[in-house]
Amino acid sequence: MLIRYWSENDRPFLRTLYLQARREAWPWLDGSTWLLEDFDAATKDEKIWVAEQDGHRLGFASVWVNDNFLHNLFVAPEYQSHGAGSALLEKVQSEFTSTGALKCLKKNLHAVEFYRRHGWKIEASGEGPDGEYFLMHFVLNR
Repeated sequence: MLIRYWSENDRPFLRTLYLQARREAWPWLDGSTWLLEDFDAATKDEKIWVAEQDGHRLGFASVWVNDNFLHNLFVAPEYQSHGAGSALLEKVQSEFTSTGALKCLKKNLHAVEFYRRHGWKIEASGEGPDGEYFLMHFVLNR
Protein backbone atom coordinates (compact mmCIF):
# COMPACT_ATOMS: atom_id res chain seq x y z
CA MET A 1 0.00 0.00 0.00
CA LEU A 2 1.29 3.44 -0.92
CA ILE A 3 0.68 6.48 1.27
CA ARG A 4 1.46 9.61 -0.71
CA TYR A 5 0.93 13.32 -0.63
CA TRP A 6 -2.18 14.27 -2.56
CA SER A 7 -2.30 15.99 -5.96
CA GLU A 8 -4.99 18.09 -7.57
CA ASN A 9 -5.89 15.06 -9.73
CA ASP A 10 -7.17 13.39 -6.55
CA ARG A 11 -9.72 16.12 -5.81
CA PRO A 12 -12.76 14.59 -7.64
CA PHE A 13 -12.27 11.24 -5.94
CA LEU A 14 -11.61 12.75 -2.52
CA ARG A 15 -14.67 14.98 -2.76
CA THR A 16 -16.85 11.95 -3.51
CA LEU A 17 -15.21 9.87 -0.79
CA TYR A 18 -15.63 12.62 1.80
CA LEU A 19 -19.35 12.91 1.02
CA GLN A 20 -20.03 9.15 0.93
CA ALA A 21 -17.92 8.22 3.93
CA ARG A 22 -19.53 10.83 6.19
CA ARG A 23 -22.98 9.57 5.24
CA GLU A 24 -21.91 6.00 6.04
CA ALA A 25 -20.07 6.84 9.28
CA TRP A 26 -22.57 9.34 10.69
CA PRO A 27 -26.05 8.01 9.83
CA TRP A 28 -27.61 9.87 12.78
CA LEU A 29 -26.81 13.23 11.11
CA ASP A 30 -28.86 14.77 8.32
CA GLY A 31 -26.47 14.71 5.36
CA SER A 32 -29.02 16.00 2.86
CA THR A 33 -27.34 19.40 2.61
CA TRP A 34 -23.78 18.07 2.35
CA LEU A 35 -22.03 18.81 -0.93
CA LEU A 36 -19.02 17.48 -2.83
CA GLU A 37 -17.38 20.88 -2.35
CA ASP A 38 -17.47 20.42 1.46
CA PHE A 39 -14.17 18.58 1.04
CA ASP A 40 -12.50 21.78 -0.17
CA ALA A 41 -13.50 23.76 2.91
CA ALA A 42 -12.81 20.86 5.30
CA THR A 43 -9.22 20.45 4.10
CA LYS A 44 -8.27 24.06 3.31
CA ASP A 45 -4.63 24.74 4.26
CA GLU A 46 -4.18 21.17 5.49
CA LYS A 47 -1.63 18.55 4.50
CA ILE A 48 -3.46 15.69 2.81
CA TRP A 49 -2.25 12.11 2.51
CA VAL A 50 -3.85 9.52 0.18
CA ALA A 51 -3.81 5.73 0.56
CA GLU A 52 -3.52 3.93 -2.76
CA GLN A 53 -3.22 0.29 -3.72
CA ASP A 54 -2.91 -1.19 -7.20
CA GLY A 55 -3.83 2.20 -8.68
CA HIS A 56 -6.99 2.53 -6.56
CA ARG A 57 -7.40 5.35 -4.06
CA LEU A 58 -8.68 3.91 -0.79
CA GLY A 59 -8.87 6.86 1.59
CA PHE A 60 -7.27 10.03 2.86
CA ALA A 61 -6.18 11.86 5.98
CA SER A 62 -5.79 15.62 6.42
CA VAL A 63 -3.83 17.39 9.14
CA TRP A 64 -3.48 20.92 10.48
CA VAL A 65 0.29 20.63 10.63
CA ASN A 66 1.03 23.53 13.01
CA ASP A 67 -1.29 22.03 15.63
CA ASN A 68 -0.49 18.33 15.03
CA PHE A 69 -4.27 17.98 14.64
CA LEU A 70 -5.72 15.12 12.62
CA HIS A 71 -8.79 16.77 11.15
CA ASN A 72 -10.05 14.08 8.77
CA LEU A 73 -9.42 10.40 8.19
CA PHE A 74 -11.81 8.62 5.87
CA VAL A 75 -11.57 5.32 4.03
CA ALA A 76 -13.99 4.29 1.29
CA PRO A 77 -16.56 1.95 2.87
CA GLU A 78 -15.65 -0.92 0.54
CA TYR A 79 -11.98 -0.71 1.63
CA GLN A 80 -12.49 -0.46 5.37
CA SER A 81 -10.84 -3.15 7.52
CA HIS A 82 -8.14 -3.70 4.87
CA GLY A 83 -5.38 -1.65 6.52
CA ALA A 84 -5.78 1.67 4.69
CA GLY A 85 -6.94 3.55 7.79
CA SER A 86 -4.11 2.14 9.88
CA ALA A 87 -1.53 2.99 7.21
CA LEU A 88 -2.84 6.55 6.93
CA LEU A 89 -2.89 6.96 10.70
CA GLU A 90 0.66 5.65 11.04
CA LYS A 91 1.85 8.11 8.37
CA VAL A 92 0.13 11.01 10.10
CA GLN A 93 1.51 10.01 13.50
CA SER A 94 5.03 9.78 12.04
CA GLU A 95 4.72 13.40 10.91
CA PHE A 96 3.71 14.80 14.31
CA THR A 97 6.31 17.00 15.98
CA SER A 98 4.65 16.76 19.41
CA THR A 99 1.47 15.31 20.93
CA GLY A 100 -1.17 14.70 18.28
CA ALA A 101 -4.83 15.58 18.72
CA LEU A 102 -8.17 14.85 17.09
CA LYS A 103 -11.88 15.08 17.80
CA CYS A 104 -14.01 11.99 17.26
CA LEU A 105 -17.79 11.98 17.49
CA LYS A 106 -18.88 9.86 20.47
CA LYS A 107 -21.57 8.11 18.44
CA ASN A 108 -18.94 6.95 15.93
CA LEU A 109 -18.08 3.93 18.07
CA HIS A 110 -16.14 2.19 15.30
CA ALA A 111 -13.81 5.20 14.93
CA VAL A 112 -13.38 5.69 18.68
CA GLU A 113 -12.27 2.06 19.04
CA PHE A 114 -10.00 2.34 15.97
CA TYR A 115 -8.12 5.28 17.47
CA ARG A 116 -7.89 3.65 20.89
CA ARG A 117 -6.40 0.50 19.32
CA HIS A 118 -3.74 2.73 17.78
CA GLY A 119 -2.70 4.28 21.08
CA TRP A 120 -4.91 7.38 21.21
CA LYS A 121 -6.27 8.34 24.62
CA ILE A 122 -9.49 10.15 25.43
CA GLU A 123 -8.52 13.38 27.21
CA ALA A 124 -11.80 15.31 27.34
CA SER A 125 -15.22 15.61 25.77
CA GLY A 126 -17.21 18.44 24.32
CA GLU A 127 -20.08 19.31 22.06
CA GLY A 128 -19.93 20.70 18.53
CA PRO A 129 -22.35 21.27 15.67
CA ASP A 130 -22.38 17.53 14.85
CA GLY A 131 -22.89 16.38 18.43
CA GLU A 132 -20.82 15.22 21.37
CA TYR A 133 -17.19 14.37 20.70
CA PHE A 134 -14.10 13.05 22.43
CA LEU A 135 -10.87 15.02 22.31
CA MET A 136 -8.17 12.40 21.88
CA HIS A 137 -4.38 12.66 22.13
CA PHE A 138 -1.53 10.61 20.75
CA VAL A 139 1.76 10.94 22.61
CA LEU A 140 4.93 10.43 20.60
CA ASN A 141 7.34 7.80 21.85
CA ARG A 142 10.50 9.22 20.27
